[in-house]
Amino acid sequence: MDDRAGQWDYDLLVIGGGSGGLACAKEAAQLGRKVAVVDYVEPSPRGTRWGLGGTCVNVGCIPKKLMHQAALLGGLIRDAPHYGWEVAQPVPHDWRKMAEAVQNHVKSLNWGHRVQLHDRKVKYFNVKAGFVDEHTVRGVAKGGKEILLSADHIVIATGGRPRYPAHIEGALEYGITSDDIFWLKESPGKTLVVGASYVALECAGFLTGIGLDTTVMMRSIPLRGFDQQMSSLVTEHMASHGTRFLRGCTPSQVRRLPDGQLQVTWEDHTTGKEGTGTFNTVLWAVGRVPDTRSLNLEKAGVDTSPSTQKILVDSREATSVPHIYAIGDVVEGRPELTPTAVMAGRLLAQRLFGGSSDLMDYDKVPTTVFTPLEYGCVGLSEEEAVARHGQERVEVYHAHYKPLEFTVPGRDASQCYVKMVCLREPPQLVLGLHFLGPNAGEVTQGFALGIKCGASYVQVMQTVGIHPTCSEEVVKLRISKRSGLDPTVTGCG
Repeated sequence: MDDRAGQWDYDLLVIGGGSGGLACAKEAAQLGRKVAVVDYVEPSPRGTRWGLGGTCVNVGCIPKKLMHQAALLGGLIRDAPHYGWEVAQPVPHDWRKMAEAVQNHVKSLNWGHRVQLHDRKVKYFNVKAGFVDEHTVRGVAKGGKEILLSADHIVIATGGRPRYPAHIEGALEYGITSDDIFWLKESPGKTLVVGASYVALECAGFLTGIGLDTTVMMRSIPLRGFDQQMSSLVTEHMASHGTRFLRGCTPSQVRRLPDGQLQVTWEDHTTGKEGTGTFNTVLWAVGRVPDTRSLNLEKAGVDTSPSTQKILVDSREATSVPHIYAIGDVVEGRPELTPTAVMAGRLLAQRLFGGSSDLMDYDKVPTTVFTPLEYGCVGLSEEEAVARHGQERVEVYHAHYKPLEFTVPGRDASQCYVKMVCLREPPQLVLGLHFLGPNAGEVTQGFALGIKCGASYVQVMQTVGIHPTCSEEVVKLRISKRSGLDPTVTGCG
């Protein structure tokens, strides 16, 4: 036992001012504990920096959803004449105006988080933190001033940062990432998005949606880890609405031309040939890495995964050092999602200081990919269900559908699709739900509660739908894949 016990500066020190860290700190303070948060944003290689709140607030969920909304509005404007609105077409989009509005909202959230910490008497330090020992952290401010902070309990919640493919010539010098795209003052223009993650497809989707020439370069499959039938429909929809795809390709060089454009050279692994193209912006979306480099975890004895460098924790979020915990994207094997980090942070504080024993349940966590046609899911993909239970024990109910709102403007609904993955044995427990269509996040959030509570296919079918909505398509699933019947639905009526 440390002989300084009882003499710590704080009951809880949280390293990282993102969603999970702030939730944990605020909850601990509500429970009457002395709490501090240290947070420092290392500027991106392009020099982009931001305030308190972490990835979600500054360079993730919030600006992404707002720019996605900007793109959706463009589609609604094109629909408007069919509904009687006399709108001159085409309507130009002003990147500067959108970016300024989004950035101003983000800055208001930064300020709001600082006010909330102050109101809860949580001490905030804008310093880069590194462990000195298992109870002490050294913080270095922007000007070089150092402070030492000690705490009984320490929570690491530093999240992750985008990965740069450093092996590609010109990648670091000329490329940007999701750390930069939302803070650009000028339009990115013709853009190459490299990667097939949800970050890649979401960014490519809203860039196309606001009228920019956008290409996605994919090495292999889209949305790895998601249901692959749904993922294929997502990219099919994007391709039919203007996003170009270079499949089976990997970039080998980026260089700046005299006119300022970027020339990208790539290898096409299907043909074995080399390709080139010119773009105004190259956006790397090839994965993320845990933000642990400056933490000096070895000085505290905190173990990390040799392959991912993420922190290893148990079911209580405890690391290899019992009083040091980790939550959120920095942790091995956890979903990289804001709401899971928030809930994990709150529950951790309640266990430490509120007498609770409740653990975070990472099973059946819903999420949505905000591509132009949104994809929401909860539970197992079809592939995961078959791998876990066997083909013969899995039943999949599915349907194509046409949102009522698509009928008047004559929108193509070829990719609007829903499927429910169930155990075949009655009462057919729902293993996963997958929904592709408008407002998928709203639809999935509602059904997630039922699935979390152990809903069966029979119970879902006994649920009365709300008409006319896209959500009701979920409670009308009568056709199973096994039957071989056509799941096409011509309209909502």
